[in-house]
Formats: sequence, C-alpha cells, structure tokens
Amino acid sequence: MYRTLMRTVMALALMIGGVVAANAAGPKITDPAKVDSDYALQGEYTGTFEDNGETWKAGAQIIALGNGEFAISFYPGGLPGDGFGRDKSKVTRANGKLENGEVKFSSDQGSAVLSKDGVALFDTDGNGGPVLKKVHRKSPTLGKKPPKGAVVLFDGSNVDNWKNGRLSDDGLLMEGTTSKNLFQDHHVHLEFRIPYQPLDRGQGRGNSGIYVQGRYEIQMLDSFGLHGAMNECGGIYSVTETPINMAFPPLTWQTYDIYYTAGRYDDNGKVVKHPFVSVYHNGVKIHDKVQLPGERNTTAAPLKAGAAPGPVFLQNHGCPVRYRNIWVVESSDEK
Repeated sequence: MYRTLMRTVMALALMIGGVVAANAAGPKITDPAKVDSDYALQGEYTGTFEDNGETWKAGAQIIALGNGEFAISFYPGGLPGDGFGRDKSKVTRANGKLENGEVKFSSDQGSAVLSKDGVALFDTDGNGGPVLKKVHRKSPTLGKKPPKGAVVLFDGSNVDNWKNGRLSDDGLLMEGTTSKNLFQDHHVHLEFRIPYQPLDRGQGRGNSGIYVQGRYEIQMLDSFGLHGAMNECGGIYSVTETPINMAFPPLTWQTYDIYYTAGRYDDNGKVVKHPFVSVYHNGVKIHDKVQLPGERNTTAAPLKAGAAPGPVFLQNHGCPVRYRNIWVVESSDEK
C-alpha cells in the first residue's frame, strides 16, 4: 500500500510560488533566537516503513514561505545525500497553509500532513501511514581544522587578511570582502550561514557567493528544498547547476570545500588548459572536475579570466550572509 503511496505523494503538483522573484522585501534574520514561529516547522524529515515485506525510506524538506505558508519537497529513498539519488524529476513539490497547527498537502490521490509531530503520509482512503521525523543534519567537515602549512584567512580573531573586511557583532566575517592573499591552484575551506528570509524568493533570498581566484562563482543562496539550479546554492554561476541540492535550512552552518586548478595560458593570453573545479557541499561531492570557461569569468566576477593569481572574493548581494573558519591550502589535490 505505501509503495503506492510513495508514487501518490510524488504526484502532488503545486510548485513553490514565486521562485524567480529577484529582490528581497521582507526581514533578513541572522539571529536564530529571533526567528518567527514558522521556523520551528521548517527543516528536514526522514523515516522508514515496511510495505509488502520491503523496507522503504523517504525524506521531506519543509520550506517556510512566511505568514504560515509552507512548501514541501518529497524525496523517495531518503534526503539528498542520505538515500535519495540524483534524478530530480522524482522530487515532488507542493504548497500548503498552516491551519489549526497543521499544514496539509493533498491531491485526489493521497495526502501528507505536517505538524509538530512530523510529516504524516496517508493513502488514498485516508488511512494513516508512516510519519517522517525531524532531523538536524550537520556537515561532516564543519569545524575542520586547517592542515599544517595552510593559509588561514579567517579564524574569528580579526579581519587583517581581508580588504574591506568587517566583523559582525557576534564575531563573524561579513559579506562583501576580498582576501589580500592571491592564489593559483588551491583548496579553500569555508563555512557559511544563510539568513532566514521567509518572505523573499529567488535571488533575493540569502544571496552571496564565493569567487575562486575572484573569477568563478560557487553560488550561495537559501535554496533549501529547491531544484539546485545554476543560480542556486552549489551551482557554478553561468556554468552548470548542481546535480544534487545539498543546501541545509537557513541559519544552519554549511560548508564548502572547493578544489580549484587554475587555467594555463600562453604568452599571448590564449588558453592552453582550461581551469576546473571540484566542490564538496556539506561533505558531499556535487561537482567533479568541472571545466570552467578559461576565456571568460562568470557573471559579476571582479577579475577577468587570465593567468595571474587571484583572491578569494565573498560577494555582497544585499543579504547578511556570514562566514567563519576560512583557510586555503595552495594545492588543488583532493585528499
């Protein structure tokens, strides 16, 4: 019965509203102690159940859209990075509204109900099925210490290694800054926290990005539960989307480990070998030696493509994204 239910819940068809809106209009919350009541329901849910002698796993991500509005992304097999594969066509997205302590996502084929107890699935006859329980995942590379010989760009003590570097009141590096150090081939580790902006959509929702060598952007955005497009978290801007969306909920610390090999150029500036990059988002490899356009930089990059070394640039896109534990190893070899 619940094997059918998995297909039923996947048939819910309403998409998350307004994902292409550009500008932030609502509050930008950086303090987890100042969130609204919807934040408690937002997050990741997972569980297993038996059907016809087989054990099945499922996952759901609940996205707060403000004023009691929510969206669900349902993943057969488990959450991204924890059982779900890479076929994004199997993800179901639907909308619902909080009423009497519950959010109902339904169709004429089945339903799901979100409450403080979890996400309950129901079959076509209204019979209760498994309940997915809330989980709080952490990146396995969170707090990773710089190895011997690493260039420590930010450890929380000062912003001496940054041009226009600013510290927040709680001692975090703020957006809109460029490292004084320049790099060729390198591995950069960075931890970032996206603000909670439930009323905003698209590129107005927690937007920033890290530009390796000041040329190629790995996007940062509150794209929790979304598709994982080129301009969403983990995407290589203007190059490629991420094959798996590993974005955690806003106000959760996340990690990037980026292994970048610089382009090689002849004396006339012509590309001899294109740059390429591998990216781990929250400990999961999302890009594997992706070739970058050596003839051009990605959109809005401060430096043009070329042979010279370049900095780590953290974009200011009008959203209070915060950073910590940033260090660089001057080698692109993956360990």
